[in-house]
Amino acid sequence: MKDILGMMQKAQELQAKMGEMQENLQNLLVEGRAGGGLVVVTLTGKGDLRGLKIDPSLITDGEVEIIEDLIVAAHADAKAKAEAEMASKMAEMTAGLPLPPGMKFPF
Repeated sequence: MKDILGMMQKAQELQAKMGEMQENLQNLLVEGRAGGGLVVVTLTGKGDLRGLKIDPSLITDGEVEIIEDLIVAAHADAKAKAEAEMASKMAEMTAGLPLPPGMKFPF
């Protein structure tokens, strides 16, 4: 019974830390780049688009499709970085929690 109470207490602590982490993710900014930095997308840790920079050398007639592809690639890069950061922070928070094998948090 003592193990269950301890686990419940740790779960409550983890829930509080997760709330704090959610707030921190909104303030986290990550940049994704494509085309050697010709297109840069800035996202929050939650995936909200905060900025887009396009190098002026890309702005020519007939280059619209290339620009569109680079924007999508830069967005994917930024999203992957945000997800990696979130996974890293989650791993730090759940490191001491005695979860059964194969169970991931949050449930």
